[in-house]
Order: sequence, then C-alpha cells, then structure tokens
Amino acid sequence: FLLKQHLRHVFLLFLLVFTVAIWIPKLQYISEGSRLTDNILENDSFRRQPVDEWTLKQISNMQDPGEYLAVYWLENRFGEKDIHITSESILDMRKRWERAKGWGRYLSACQAVWDDLVYFPVASSGSPDTDVTFEDSWMFDRTYKEDRGHEGTDIMSTENKRGILPVVSMTDGVVQNKGWLELGGYRIGIRSPHGAYFYYAHLDSYADIEEGDEIKAGDLLGFMGDTGYGTEEGTRGKFPVHLHLGIYIYDDDKEISVNPYPALKYLEDKRLGFQAS
Repeated sequence: FLLKQHLRHVFLLFLLVFTVAIWIPKLQYISEGSRLTDNILENDSFRRQPVDEWTLKQISNMQDPGEYLAVYWLENRFGEKDIHITSESILDMRKRWERAKGWGRYLSACQAVWDDLVYFPVASSGSPDTDVTFEDSWMFDRTYKEDRGHEGTDIMSTENKRGILPVVSMTDGVVQNKGWLELGGYRIGIRSPHGAYFYYAHLDSYADIEEGDEIKAGDLLGFMGDTGYGTEEGTRGKFPVHLHLGIYIYDDDKEISVNPYPALKYLEDKRLGFQAS
C-alpha cells in the first residue's frame, strides 16, 4: 500500500513538473505577445522611437534597420530596459515575436519609418560659418493659436539666414504635397516607398519640383527659411530660420506622428555637400 501511495505521489509530481515545463514558456509568450496591442502604434512609447547611442551604431550600416528596431523595442519594452542586441541574435528573437498577433502590422510601421532613410535632410552649404543644430524637441509646448505638442524636430541654422541651407529629401519617394500652410509655411510632403510621409516645413523657396514628381534621396527640395505662422502666404520672420521635420505613418486611415529625432541622429553622419549651380 505504501509503495502504491509513493508511486502515486511520484506520478503526480511528474505531471506537475511536466505541466509547468509546458505552460511557463506559453505564459511567457502570451505575456510578451500582449505588448503587440491593437493600439501599439498610437502609444507614446512607440511614437517616441527611443534608440540609444550603442544601438544607433549597431544599425548604422544596416540596409533594413526597421526589422532590427522592431525586435529591439519589444525586447527592451520601448526603452524601459537597458539591453544590447547584436545583429546575430536578432533573428532568433524575431522568430519568437513573429508568432504574436499584430506582428506584421507593427513590423511594417517600423520599416516605413526606418528602411527608406538615406541622407540627413539639410545639406552643407559650403560656408564654414553656417551649420545646423538640433535637439529632441518631441512634444515640446507650442502655443500659436492653441496649445499643442510639437510633433517633429526643429533643425536650426546657426547663422539664422534664410535661403542659404539646402534642404534635400531623406528618401526616395513621390511629392504628395507642396504649397503654403498657415503653420508650416512653404512645405513639401514626400511619400516614401514603404509608405511613411516626410514633412519638410518653413522653406524659404522651392526647387523645381511639383506634386506627383518622383524624386531620389538627396534631391534638392528647396532652401531653409522662416515662413509660416500666418494666414497670408509668404509670411516670414515669426521665428528663427529652421527646418521643421515631421514623420508620419498611416494605420487604418489614422495619421500617426512619430519622433524624428532618433532618425536624424542615425543620419547625422550621412550629410551631403551641395553647390548651387
């Protein structure tokens, strides 16, 4: 009797260990997969696009950094954990995430922002006295006509002279919008091949391009200026000379802005020289 009772206890213990061994990985997968929520692309954590210096160097020569960053953000909970992921380990990590519901949609959004990037949007003018500076101004307060968050990055001219610094396309794409906006002044919007919308605002003047034109990364769009903040076309001088850069993705017909600062840091060393003809 005692032997049977002992064997029964051993069998029950085996079943418990076996069940735990099966369900712990499943529960962990369900927990991790739950980060891919239906509104993940609208979450502040995703829209901030947090990338540390080590990771920027890791992706600097990748042709498709979007896939790497898609995994990187899920693994570090969008910057909550300090982790370093090598390009060799990213493939195994992806296999785990790609089973989760919503992975394809999320991956496409990451690729839209990152995989078409080629050049920094302000080329060198050739003048040693004129350069640019920029900081992470994502969601800083803006008060023209109404309080709102700053959905972009301002690239400032050190010389504060309009019409000097060339603005070039960061990506291949198609000119979707060109013309005057009260907030953005003279602006151009480029739709890149993966579907993101790159918004260049406050231009002083345009290059010879029109809506519908196909352009290549590095093509001249115009020159940095200080237009905008006025209902009258051509309003200037309401703020210092700068380029406002915005990046937008589209999901279920929703326009979602994302922080351009990490992408600009990624492109900081990929800046063209420019000579006016």
